Amino acid sequence: MDIAMVAHPSVTLIVDLSEREGLVYDTHGRHERGSVVVGLLPGDFRAAGCGAGECLQIRLEPVAAAAVFGASTELSGTVVSLEELWGRDAGRAEDRLRAAASWDERFTIAAEILGRRLGARPPVDPEVAYTWRRTLTSRGRVRVDGLADEVGWSRKRLWSRFRSQLGITPKRAAQLVRFDHAVHLLAAGHAPASVAPESGYVDQSHLHREVKAFAGLTPTAVAIAPWLAIDDVAWPASRPTRSPVTGGERIPDLR
Repeated sequence: MDIAMVAHPSVTLIVDLSEREGLVYDTHGRHERGSVVVGLLPGDFRAAGCGAGECLQIRLEPVAAAAVFGASTELSGTVVSLEELWGRDAGRAEDRLRAAASWDERFTIAAEILGRRLGARPPVDPEVAYTWRRTLTSRGRVRVDGLADEVGWSRKRLWSRFRSQLGITPKRAAQLVRFDHAVHLLAAGHAPASVAPESGYVDQSHLHREVKAFAGLTPTAVAIAPWLAIDDVAWPASRPTRSPVTGGERIPDLR
């Protein structure tokens, strides 16, 4: 198994539950093994593994990730081992999840572990959380100036606080959300010509440039990317054949 990750508007936690070889990750020439946290916009990120294995993929919106990991700014554009962020708690979490008798039990354990950490750190500013959620619900089709007015901040203050707490600027966040909406439409079989206006792009060439910038692929190529093929949102009507490493077993996004 060797697949490239397609950018997603969330911080991704991958818990390696393999008993032996485990997973190997490659990003920007740096290699990581085992359980990792993939920040926003990880760039050229690939996951590989030999033989059969299992992993639990959990997506957290940046607001939740800031509380769970406490290092959202440092995580953006990077891949960090879970042990580096959680210390010995990482190994304890892996052991509990690996020993669970079923996936439902694993989901319950994961939700409990993350729930404790969500309540252990101060939340991000309400204005920052509101801006992120407005960006999501608008599918990235919202102006930063308008969001600043809605929360009663200046544009400069919103940009600064948003970036310092979530590790990404409001404008870049909107671009990422818009891209995510577009690639899921592409993966569902919609033509680029119709996806462009539906997703807020000026035209098809604008869509092509943005997809190329985020994924390094053309719209046609990203539509069949293996990473999307294990995503039930991208394939609502059917479930494709899974790879030997079970990347599809996961709990829902934590928001």
